[in-house]
Amino acid sequence: MRRIAAVAVALLAGATPLAAQTSAPAKVKFIHAGTLLANPGETPRGASTIVVRDGKIAEIRDGFVAPEGGAELIDLKDRFVMPGLVDMHVHLWGIGGDPLRDRLTALNRDDADDMMHAVANARATLEAGFTTVRDLGGSARGMRALREAVERGDIAGPTIVNAGTSISVSGGHADGTNGVAEVFADAIHKHQINTCDGPEDCTRAVRQQIALGAQVIKYMSTGGVLSNVSGGLGRAMTDAEMKAIIDTAHGLGRKVATHSHAAAGTKAAVAAGVDTVDHGSFLDDEAIALMKKNGTWLVPTMMAPAAALEQARKGLLPPAVIPKAEEAAAAAFASHSKAYAAGVKIAFGTDSGVSRHGDNAQEFALMVRAGMTPAMALKTATLNAAEALGRANSIGSIAPGKQADIIAVAGSPLDEIKRMEQVDFVMRQGVVHKAGGKRQAFPAE
Repeated sequence: MRRIAAVAVALLAGATPLAAQTSAPAKVKFIHAGTLLANPGETPRGASTIVVRDGKIAEIRDGFVAPEGGAELIDLKDRFVMPGLVDMHVHLWGIGGDPLRDRLTALNRDDADDMMHAVANARATLEAGFTTVRDLGGSARGMRALREAVERGDIAGPTIVNAGTSISVSGGHADGTNGVAEVFADAIHKHQINTCDGPEDCTRAVRQQIALGAQVIKYMSTGGVLSNVSGGLGRAMTDAEMKAIIDTAHGLGRKVATHSHAAAGTKAAVAAGVDTVDHGSFLDDEAIALMKKNGTWLVPTMMAPAAALEQARKGLLPPAVIPKAEEAAAAAFASHSKAYAAGVKIAFGTDSGVSRHGDNAQEFALMVRAGMTPAMALKTATLNAAEALGRANSIGSIAPGKQADIIAVAGSPLDEIKRMEQVDFVMRQGVVHKAGGKRQAFPAE
């Protein structure tokens, strides 16, 4: 209770400054867009006016239409305007992008400390242009609280679809006892509910995460790079365990993401009906064909192995992690290039938390380098991700009735994708959180 109270006090203390920084969504806003990519994958429109009312897109008009009756004008005539971005794989909870600091302070941080880091991470992610994220592993209770605080407008952040704590077999990638001294491992083991062994136990683990507020389920098909164990990146779960997790989650209305590196784990997950394969570092022809046949989404997270390898080279990761980082980084680029060329469905994700929050858009350049056009890469973070998330009716494009999640950059990213790394205007659900254009209020006549 004391931890919960501390978090509540900290959040409420920050509510007033935030309210002063953002605009109320109820007021009508006219956005003058110099170039408008309303539907990524299609040809951009020229001069356009987006009318925003009550946090949603009301209409789109050709040309620069003068504001009507008390509406606010947002001048983005010199900007490339497009839908807010979606990152399908982040970890907002706790310290991100600094594994050495994370490990050194682990015994001194409480949930309240990690919540404060999560609040800052959410803000950095939003300001980078990501108005929706799927958080795939953090405190189940804490991330539910953060999600709801954003929705209330208490703090600034992207819309969060949270997975709670990742589900793992004992000794698997999300077993918190990995590499921990015995006295601490015993304490962790008594409290963690996300590990499971056997199909019945895995059914229990899914139900408990959903009971704690998980909107999506994530489980570990294989080992992981950053686990402080030397077990490698091979398959970790049986067919029966995977099927129990996926069937239970689907029965309770949740989509399922799997962390998977080795091809054997990926193929088993796809056969069991998983919705997204995240990472997919070692994809053989059989895995790619199976993903295409089943319509399974790949979330490549190309930044993650590159970031982990760089951290390993700097001595910031424990010895057990280093060979796994090298192995995944060497294989991932070729696997993802092959998947793109074969036509596997791709949704954008970064695994931010391994890399720094706010650097998410660096993923675009890696995708283009692996064979995507800039237009294809932008679509993965908008329409594709919205579809994979099950929210295509509310986000992913700028269209009447959808949420007013809108961003702007200087110059066309269709010509130079790295322009996405400098987003200078961000609106989420009609509220401006980063203002790179000129704004003017017009009095009612």
